[in-house]
Amino acid sequence: MKSILHAAMKAMQTAPLHAGDLTRSLLLRTIANLKSLTAVIAVAAMISLTGCVDQSEGEADEMSATPSDSTYLLEEVTGFAGPEAVRYDPDQDIFFVANFNGPGSEADNNGFISRMTADGVVDSLKFIEGGRDGVTLHAPRGMAIAGDTLWVADHGAVRGFDRNSGELLLDIDFTDFEPGFLNDVAIGPDRAVYVTDTGRDRVLRASGDQIDIIFEDSLLNSPNGITWDETQGRFIVVPFGGNHGLFSWTPGDDSLSTIAQTPGGGFDGIEVLDSGDLLVASQADSSLHLIQGNEGRLLIGLEGRPADIGWDAGRSRVAVPYVSRNLVEIWQLQL
Repeated sequence: MKSILHAAMKAMQTAPLHAGDLTRSLLLRTIANLKSLTAVIAVAAMISLTGCVDQSEGEADEMSATPSDSTYLLEEVTGFAGPEAVRYDPDQDIFFVANFNGPGSEADNNGFISRMTADGVVDSLKFIEGGRDGVTLHAPRGMAIAGDTLWVADHGAVRGFDRNSGELLLDIDFTDFEPGFLNDVAIGPDRAVYVTDTGRDRVLRASGDQIDIIFEDSLLNSPNGITWDETQGRFIVVPFGGNHGLFSWTPGDDSLSTIAQTPGGGFDGIEVLDSGDLLVASQADSSLHLIQGNEGRLLIGLEGRPADIGWDAGRSRVAVPYVSRNLVEIWQLQL
């Protein structure tokens, strides 16, 4: 019993400072009157509770970002080379993964696009490859699918490939517009190709042989991810700069609207969920954010800076690429 009392007294002496003088006084009185092992256990419980109650706000916030039992990392797929973007193809039940394979700003014609099953098996590492079969592909980035065409943003161009065979169908050259960094693509209801120019604060539109600048505005703050939101009949674009806002516009409108705010920053990929909620990759805090209405919150804290994510709606899974880690994670979500 003496050894137990000694241990209890030592625990009291090392109790957290934030426990307060009153708590320490109560502990002393209790120890002084210990008559049984039950009382000792009671003291230990009091100390344990005292140390837990005063959690810092930072620790509480971190806990709130911890994945729940129904939101968890399903697969970690390695072997890529600077994977910058993922696009899910529901008809083939596969993910396309765009790989820089070197610096993202160089015209080195060594980029490639991989095919990965929904469960994370790479069935073709270089399904499409720069320098093979007449393909030019420097550093592929954001992707979109329309019909049987896989559209891919690249250094100075947007390229169209047959999503089934990988055959090159079309190159749209943007060099006359002196782009800073073509980054992500979306297909509008007009079947035109919309692409963000992160380096020039622009959104461009290509249809047939015609290319137009839709927006050129510092408000875009280095626009990165772009998507067509069919649930609301609007385009959504997110900034890679420091702005916490998400912007939208409707076809035919020449003005941008701020539709939501969320913590984080350095936004990259964005996906529209069936519910109309938005899933956004945030590089500033290495996380995924869920946007509901006009407000967002941190959904998952990640171990790296996420790039352009891909959404498998049927399984509620998101594929998260990491350029610097050379891998893609597949997360199971319960929203």
